[in-house]
Amino acid sequence: MKIDIFCHIFPQSFFDRMRKLPESGIKMRSLGVPAMVDLDIRFRMMDRFGDYVQVVSLASPPIEAFGDAKHSPELAQLANDGLAELVLKHPDRFPGFVAGLPMNNPKAAVQEIERAVMKLGATGVQLFSNVNGKPLDDPEFLPIFEKMAEVNLPIWLHPSRGADFPDYQTEKSSKFELWWVFGWPYETSVAMARILFAGYFDRFPNLKIITHHLGAMVPYFSGRTGAGLDQLGARTPEEDLTIYSRRLKKRPQEYFKMFYADTATFGSRAALQCGLDFFGADQVLFASDSPFDPEKGPGLIEKVFGWAKLDSILRQVKVRGVKKVNWLFRLLATAANLVRLVKLIPAV
Repeated sequence: MKIDIFCHIFPQSFFDRMRKLPESGIKMRSLGVPAMVDLDIRFRMMDRFGDYVQVVSLASPPIEAFGDAKHSPELAQLANDGLAELVLKHPDRFPGFVAGLPMNNPKAAVQEIERAVMKLGATGVQLFSNVNGKPLDDPEFLPIFEKMAEVNLPIWLHPSRGADFPDYQTEKSSKFELWWVFGWPYETSVAMARILFAGYFDRFPNLKIITHHLGAMVPYFSGRTGAGLDQLGARTPEEDLTIYSRRLKKRPQEYFKMFYADTATFGSRAALQCGLDFFGADQVLFASDSPFDPEKGPGLIEKVFGWAKLDSILRQVKVRGVKKVNWLFRLLATAANLVRLVKLIPAV
């Protein structure tokens, strides 16, 4: 069995409500992908890949983009009830779901974690890289991290940025969808850095965070996150930034390697090889990001499965110093992904 741990869906009831809400932009992409809602189309697509299942989560935009702090909790409940119903009705297709949270209402978000996990059986929660422009290490969101450490379940970290975030300070909006191409990887990477510098891995030793798109920019820029951040403060004479590194128990680079990552690289083999070299196979889980590809579903899954047959790639890759490790077959195998999910999601 092949377990795809980061792919997206909209329950019909939530989708119907979402279409009536004023948020625009990235929502339009989801409206144009039938497999986001139509289960018949989705199941036919999944059948092409044999013994293949999906752990489902909501797609962008975040729930807090649709409503204020008063209304977002009800939207989160609607979404999570719908996701739980999909798992209940189709356990052979969807072995689990990732709950959405009303992050612009932290108190309600904590309550929704308790409800989604204890009552609905969620396997974790999805956070976006910022909350309507606020960083995740803002103290008002600390209770969410505390609660996730308490329930000992993983956080799925998804990027969030729109065209209203300009490429340059002199402009009013981003051009050519660069807010998505480059902005999303930047968002994830900065969120990872802010979480580690907030000391959350020291404060919550069992904290588990799965970063979408294979840790974004971090693996490729591991020289900067390594030796570069070892010199934290050398480039900022007006402020003593060394107080932050002195608070940490490890080098920043070691905390980056504590994040989990998925294989959703939008079809790039080079990115997958880079990420595996950085995180190591034990920190990487198979994911496709389906159904967001030009084929509206199967394209990204096919690419990942195709990589597993490329012996030349397998022979070249080194994982933690071990040569010729068939790492991609391990990612696709039941034992490998189940073992990792069991590590992340303890049995009740």
